[in-house]
Amino acid sequence: QVELVVSGGGLVQAGASLNLSCIYGRALGNYAMGWFRLAPGKERGFVAAIRWAGTTIYADSVKGRFTISRDSAKNSVYLQMNTLKPEDTAVYYCAARGGLITVANIRDPSYHYWGQGTEVTVSS
Repeated sequence: QVELVVSGGGLVQAGASLNLSCIYGRALGNYAMGWFRLAPGKERGFVAAIRWAGTTIYADSVKGRFTISRDSAKNSVYLQMNTLKPEDTAVYYCAARGGLITVANIRDPSYHYWGQGTEVTVSS
């Protein structure tokens, strides 16, 4: 069992930036870390992920605007969100996934550990 504490959400104007933080309770050096979001009326969907070696992957809708990074020494992962749009409004969750990680399952919400989520609201 690992606790993940998420922070950084807020209410901003379209075009603004936010940086989300996720701090986990123990070293997860061999885990992939991911960000997912739950928008009104939709199922939880993939946003971005970073493997233990540092490679990253993004949903098409956020490429060029969002950046995921991690600091293993601080047991943390971040999501820098730039040029926010109203369609980005959602509850954002961080998660950790171990075991065999593939191009396919790194986008799947079947991660092992989840944070509590933080609300992001973007006004037009």
